[in-house]
Amino acid sequence: MQTIDWKPFSQKHKKYIKNALNNKMCVAEGAIRSGKTIDHCIIASIYLETCKDKIHLASGSTIGNAKLNIGACNGYGLENLFKGRCRWGQYKGNEALIIQTITGEKIVIFAGGAKADSYKKILGNSYGLWIATEINEHYDCDDSRSSFIKVAFGRQAAADRPLVLWDLNPSSPADPIYENYIDLYKSQYKGGYQYEHFTMADNLSISPERQEEIASQYVEGSIWYRRDILGERCIAEGLIYPMYDDAKGEAVFKVKTNGESEFYTNVGLSIDYGTQNAFACILWGLYDGVWYAYKGYYYSGRKEGHQKTDEDYADEIDLLTEEIELQYGQKIEVIIDPSASSMKATLRRRDRYKVRDADNAVDDGLRETGTALQKGLVKISPKLTDFWKEISGYVWDNNNEGKERPIKVNDHYMDAMRYWVKTKHIVKRRQ
Repeated sequence: MQTIDWKPFSQKHKKYIKNALNNKMCVAEGAIRSGKTIDHCIIASIYLETCKDKIHLASGSTIGNAKLNIGACNGYGLENLFKGRCRWGQYKGNEALIIQTITGEKIVIFAGGAKADSYKKILGNSYGLWIATEINEHYDCDDSRSSFIKVAFGRQAAADRPLVLWDLNPSSPADPIYENYIDLYKSQYKGGYQYEHFTMADNLSISPERQEEIASQYVEGSIWYRRDILGERCIAEGLIYPMYDDAKGEAVFKVKTNGESEFYTNVGLSIDYGTQNAFACILWGLYDGVWYAYKGYYYSGRKEGHQKTDEDYADEIDLLTEEIELQYGQKIEVIIDPSASSMKATLRRRDRYKVRDADNAVDDGLRETGTALQKGLVKISPKLTDFWKEISGYVWDNNNEGKERPIKVNDHYMDAMRYWVKTKHIVKRRQ
């Protein structure tokens, strides 16, 4: 189903689509919602109708990402462009879209490319088309036998008329995807190479009002704003949450007519689990549209010289939530590190917690948490001293081969906060 209305294409998009099949590789970089992937789905559909090769490849950071962005693409993906002539199925153990074209059956294999062993899923086939979304999230290394990108290129060697379509949102200028491929190929790629940069203004299907709404979900001037909204390549450096000091706050409850004080309308816990690494737990309360981190528990087995068990931690959580259980009389929601299998089992056995895995999408989680802090959607009690120690030193790691990540030291409360904001969709729900 189409989720946005089809509008006339801008001249930049028309030119990009028109020139695509005169090249063997096309790269579209730029802001989110700028129309990059829709262009590539249209180009791919034209190519598939006329090419001689039968097997083709569609990839994303995960197979789900590939199916969402290339298969569906807001109602303009391959499954929609070939509606009535395609079906989802399997091909040699891989998920595939099987398409009937004017030149015969075509099979598009969908694959995830982010992991070090992702290349194994695309071996054994020769591909004509390779369409990739978020190419900078695909695994690459110097070894041509295990790099997903290099293996995919190699799998096109025997194609009758190979075509590569890459899209990406901008990353750090130091990201190897630029030096090793995108910028390098501008000068030395043989066979025809097309590069174009797009912004939301180039996508006439996104109204100026909607563009403003999308931009309002970001902290203006942040790396995510510059990359996703402005479409700029930029370096992440310094504090991840430079606005953190403005996030201090505690709920001021109104007094009811009967003289009793109001309280949080919803509560829950977020946990970053550790045994030797620190264990951090935040107790959240929702009041007047703001989530308040008003209590916490923090323990470092390495620092204290004594490792606690899951049962020990569960006892501490029971104490932390004792008043909540008495007041609400229902199970308390717990959002926890997805890898904490034993801790999840321990909490479920206590039958007072509703346990769910955290959404651990790091980049989106960091961006949404920064927005939540900036816009006052979350507030943190000044009493959480270990939290404030962490956030004041929570900085980007710029020595990670162009792939920015937070420095993984003293970040346990930071992870617990990110789990809550991302999993509860605090920013998107408010927008």
